[in-house]
Amino acid sequence: MTNELSKILKNSISKEGPTTRYILNTTKIAEQNLLRKERIGEKNDERPHKIILLVGETGTGKTTLINAMVNYIMGVKWEDRIWLEISDVLDGKSQTAAVTVYEIFARESPFSLTIIDTPGFGNTQGREKDKLIAEALQQLFRSEDGIHEIDAVCLVLKASESRLHERQRYIQDEIMSLFGKNLNQNIIILLTNSNENIPKKLLHFIKASKIPCAKMKDDQPVYFKFDNCQSECCDEEDRESYKSSWNQGIENFKLFFDYLNGVIPISLNMTEGVLRARKQLNENVNNLKKKLSELLEQKRKAEQTKKALETLEEYRRTMNNFEYTDLEFYEDAVNIELSWWHLWWAIRCTQCQENCTYPGYWWFTFLFWFRVMTWRNCTVCSGKCHYTKHVKDDKIYDIVSRKVKKTEENMKEKYEKDFREQQSLMCRLENKIKQTDAERIRLVEECYQCLEKLMETALKFTSMSTYKHLDFMIEKVKETGKQERVQKLEELQIRAEEENKGLIKNVS
Repeated sequence: MTNELSKILKNSISKEGPTTRYILNTTKIAEQNLLRKERIGEKNDERPHKIILLVGETGTGKTTLINAMVNYIMGVKWEDRIWLEISDVLDGKSQTAAVTVYEIFARESPFSLTIIDTPGFGNTQGREKDKLIAEALQQLFRSEDGIHEIDAVCLVLKASESRLHERQRYIQDEIMSLFGKNLNQNIIILLTNSNENIPKKLLHFIKASKIPCAKMKDDQPVYFKFDNCQSECCDEEDRESYKSSWNQGIENFKLFFDYLNGVIPISLNMTEGVLRARKQLNENVNNLKKKLSELLEQKRKAEQTKKALETLEEYRRTMNNFEYTDLEFYEDAVNIELSWWHLWWAIRCTQCQENCTYPGYWWFTFLFWFRVMTWRNCTVCSGKCHYTKHVKDDKIYDIVSRKVKKTEENMKEKYEKDFREQQSLMCRLENKIKQTDAERIRLVEECYQCLEKLMETALKFTSMSTYKHLDFMIEKVKETGKQERVQKLEELQIRAEEENKGLIKNVS
């Protein structure tokens, strides 16, 4: 056991047994959202550095494989009777909930290693969790202090698999859809729980499933196998078997890292662009659907407002602009109905508009002679007016009526207020419809640009995450009248359906 390893073990939690397990106390470098960075050992930038990303379905033994790598790099030997575990593993079960970057430094190792560990795809938390993995990787690849190139993407598979089930096909497609086309030759297969010399059935289905990966001269996928048995407890009676298994594991890791030494690292700019385009496509499609709902609601409100305006106009027409004819009663001088035997006259006060004497005798000439006058003032009218304010003629004051046109001001005012409000609402809705429609056109364009970006750069662009948008996008692009784009999307849809036969129907 090296001095460096002894030092690390002093600060680790141990669990005694035939093989003593140590849970390593890693140095936490950073933690945010679904991304963590941890370090094992003391950083050393002088020696060569290799970066690998591990992806795979939940339950493939990915975390145990990472532990085996840590043991190999730290120089653990079978006779040490110890087993090192990263802190996210307890009793062999992965506690990983985030994308975790492990930086591993060991003086005895010819190179330092960074392992990017991803949560298992297709776990019980569903597709939403898979989306978060993609977001965490994008965050890692685009941040200034993140990772910008990689030596290998390691797809972890169980060696016991003899065929790719529909759920597994979905997971593999989703994993491959995360990466750019330039990573094609940097994807390698790591087989866990493998005891066979050559897992022929598994290699056959990898080839038949057209999983993109690095190929050997005979067109077989580049793969490395591991039995994952080193972590098991060692009893005295199993000593030789344990030793053989451990030594075989060391040999397998030596082959793997020898291969890794010859790999040219690849920039992650294209992969980061793929992840960004995927995220943008999902967000834009969701925003587009939301805008379409808003547009339909605004058009529905506009139609209702238009009907309300028409109703108000009809109301005004039937109300004859709120005018009506009414009888108005007032007092006025009217002729006395006289005949030859009636020689009556009346005395009226023109100031008070009152009848002071009726009937009166016609032969009295001077008004001040009448009995109603005292000291030349009238004793009858309300104002006791001077006789000069009076007249004697054949008219008397009486209540008469006339027809007049009137306007119902309250109703008219309410109508005009309602009409102005509806007109203002209609104007706002029309402007909002124009704005939303322009936003809809912009989002359709952006969605199409994202799809084109994925077609050009994604390692797997006919995955289910892309296919599910095609029907919707074809319909919306048709509305723009760009037939060439429609044809391109329809061809992509046919291709995706051919590649995902059975998967489209059965994967939920």
